Amino acid sequence: MSWESPERLLLLLGVAGLAGWYVLLQRRRSRYAVRFTNLRLLDRVAPDRPGWRRHLPAGLFLAMLALLVVGFARPQAEVRVPRERATVVLAVDVSTSMLATDVEPDRLAAAKSAAHRFVDTLPDEFNVGLVAFAGSAAVLVPPGTDRTSLHAGIRRLAEGSTGVQGTAIGEAIGTALEAIRTFDVPGTQDPPPARIVLLSDGANTSGRDPIDAADEAVQEGVPVHTISFGTSSGYIARGGRPIRVPVDGQTLRAVAEQTRGGYHEAGSSDELRAVYEDIGTSVGYRLEKQDVSARFIGFGLVLALAAAGGSMLWFSRLP
Repeated sequence: MSWESPERLLLLLGVAGLAGWYVLLQRRRSRYAVRFTNLRLLDRVAPDRPGWRRHLPAGLFLAMLALLVVGFARPQAEVRVPRERATVVLAVDVSTSMLATDVEPDRLAAAKSAAHRFVDTLPDEFNVGLVAFAGSAAVLVPPGTDRTSLHAGIRRLAEGSTGVQGTAIGEAIGTALEAIRTFDVPGTQDPPPARIVLLSDGANTSGRDPIDAADEAVQEGVPVHTISFGTSSGYIARGGRPIRVPVDGQTLRAVAEQTRGGYHEAGSSDELRAVYEDIGTSVGYRLEKQDVSARFIGFGLVLALAAAGGSMLWFSRLP
């Protein structure tokens, strides 16, 4: 939390002074009461003393003053504000290793299911596109607001659909950037903010260097959120024998850090859904500083009413 007028917080010293003065007066009052030597008569005259209740209105009043001072200092806090528009390109690895069954029913099927849910969490106004990549990358669905076409594209994701074996993470980033650049929207002088969400289970094995592609994304101001999906025990069957395809997220982490996106790891369908939900929140909202002084003033007024009500109930007077 920050303050627009932090110097006004010095008024809290006055509130602290009032609190100290109140404590001092109460101690004096206690000493004077002890001078009443006939305590038995005192019990008869005032058998039911208010005790802690006589301090409550004063405490609430001081707390009210403190909250009003904080509100007077114009506190500001970061608040999540929904984005009105954005372009998101989802890039999904369809290489052979995505057929590993360490994630039920297999990595690719789980990724497709989570992608459907992720798309549904994004605002309808967002433009969303789909890129499939293995040894090369291709745009399956260009960015747009047509969710029916997007879901159909996700269903079409299949192993080897790009026609080239391998894992081309750099090509996927480059293809997604090109889709963002060529996206035809009104008012291209003020393009909406863009994000790339890339899911893969391995390191780059073909195509351009992912770090070079990440540099391009940095220059265009497009963060790349990466998801490393799978476990270390993954394998596929080829020629009657198992071939290990452990997940490798080192390249994905480097890309995310370089582009100031987020790096995530998911080893199950549930974890992947949680990752997509987290990414959807960061993509769909922006942090904005807003004046929150009304919160403190409002709480202060509630305490003022409580102090007045307690004083009227117990002592038939305002504090």
